[in-house]
Amino acid sequence: MFITFEGIDSCGKTTQADLLAEGLKEAGWPVVFTHEPGGTEIGDKIRELLLSKENSQMVWVAELFLYMASRAQHTEERIRPAIQQGKIVVCDRYTDSTLAYQGYGRGLDRKLIHRLNHIATGGLIPQLTFLIDIPPQLAMQRKFSKDRLEGEDSDFHSRVRKGYLKIAKGEPQRFCIIDGSRGIEEIHQEIMAIAMGKLRA
Repeated sequence: MFITFEGIDSCGKTTQADLLAEGLKEAGWPVVFTHEPGGTEIGDKIRELLLSKENSQMVWVAELFLYMASRAQHTEERIRPAIQQGKIVVCDRYTDSTLAYQGYGRGLDRKLIHRLNHIATGGLIPQLTFLIDIPPQLAMQRKFSKDRLEGEDSDFHSRVRKGYLKIAKGEPQRFCIIDGSRGIEEIHQEIMAIAMGKLRA
């Protein structure tokens, strides 16, 4: 199974993705935990370019193509092989992030993003996606350091959040919207129960 976690910056998705991966391992499942952008040696170099505050002049189309380049490498080098080996892949961000951030947040052509995502992934789609949803105002309170995208204003993150909710409502069979304003353990228990239910189905 391929499971992804999505949400605006500082929503808690990385923490929950890590907790799920560890919980599944403890339950005896073979798990690979990975992340985007990055997840491979080449992808990590692209990640540095994307998130460095020194690259504030990066144009949005260049940003889009860099995310796709990282994703293409990640999918073929890390995700597909793990799935083919019968492992569960838990990934912190995937295609929905680009649609939410560059499509809804930046205002780039969403049909183009769909096409590029398909090319970059070879059509690979997660079976289960957890959207950790919190208001941008709460996310802003949680931030301790800001990379290039985290430093965007609250209007940008509001557009991203609305984009995520639209994406999720359009694919209710894949998405589980999780209230991220609660305690870490309460959220983890809910996610763990949903994931175990899907795996045993």
